[in-house]
Amino acid sequence: MTFADTRQPAGSELSHLKNATLVLADEVVTGHVAVSEGKIVSVDTGTAPQGGDDLEGDYLLPGLVDIHTDHFEKHVFPRAHVRWDPVRAALAHDAQIIGSGITTVFDSLCVGATLKNPERREILAPMIDALEMAQKAGMLKADHLVHLRCEITDAETTRLTQENIAKDIVRMVSVMEHLPGRRQSKNVEAYIDRRMAETGMTRAQVERDTRELLNASDEISETVRPQVVALAHEHGLPLLSHDDTELHHVDEALDDKMTVAEFPCTLEAARKAKSHDMHVVGGAPNVLRGGSQSGNVAVADLMAEDLVDILASDYVPRSMLDCAFKIANDDAFHADLPAAVKMVAKTPAEVAGLLDRGEIVQGRRADLLQVAMHDGHPFVKRAWLAGRRVL
Repeated sequence: MTFADTRQPAGSELSHLKNATLVLADEVVTGHVAVSEGKIVSVDTGTAPQGGDDLEGDYLLPGLVDIHTDHFEKHVFPRAHVRWDPVRAALAHDAQIIGSGITTVFDSLCVGATLKNPERREILAPMIDALEMAQKAGMLKADHLVHLRCEITDAETTRLTQENIAKDIVRMVSVMEHLPGRRQSKNVEAYIDRRMAETGMTRAQVERDTRELLNASDEISETVRPQVVALAHEHGLPLLSHDDTELHHVDEALDDKMTVAEFPCTLEAARKAKSHDMHVVGGAPNVLRGGSQSGNVAVADLMAEDLVDILASDYVPRSMLDCAFKIANDDAFHADLPAAVKMVAKTPAEVAGLLDRGEIVQGRRADLLQVAMHDGHPFVKRAWLAGRRVL
């Protein structure tokens, strides 16, 4: 499904950017870009016209497109037991998003509760309402869309999905299963030890509770998963699997006509997803850390076999920009800067059905970043959304 612009510029202040190091789809060149009415009207490498804005050799990148970040929730709960006003949280989150060079973000909001986060049922609607209100009022600098992360182990997930999936801001759905011993959290013993420390219960008590949790969750998910999948297909939204670990997880995703494998946890699952033409998403923080924070496969190992199509920020918005330049500057990744930028801009935009952005080419929306380097660190000097400077 292809989506139209979600933001229409009231008027474009940007007309011409020259003396820029342009990161295009397949090359890096010195050139200049002209913009009119929020769109790129020309990309040239010849002599720049008089006037315009001199980037003094800085990089000009397409605005980054992040299809998965759960960072908004961290602003709603800045500390344990502290719940922040969702509009104020949205504004704080937005400032970090645009400052990281992300011009289009899919705020990945959890649909349904987990054992550790029962409050997620009640904060979903207020978070979506806050994003819609703030965006309509022109309070946000980035373009915010919603990615519904549906916990299939909660009986309330179907209802919550039904109540929110038809909203225009909702553009993507994934199904997930956060349980001890499953998918991302394979080490059930570590979970039992942690629960014992948190609750003071005996091992026998925690083991019994864990068995009961898994049995009840399996019964719920058998009903909830097909309902969520059907709702996503009914509304024509991209549907993502999440944390595929075993080969049968990929089979299940394929049976449900999912097209994106998000954060596969093993090399085998990623290989199978890719062999069936699924787009594979890796976490940018995983690349920067040199491995998974939960002990799963390193994204670098996936990239060594050319298995990764998209990089998402996951839990650190800034990680996408850093990751693109790290990949380009490290021979171990076998990717140049255009290929790395494609993973954080053009490909995620295409997968999301946003064919109007993600690349510096004539006719695309002028979502642009001026990026400079200092001591090996890329940083955003300025950002434009549909030709309007927002940073």
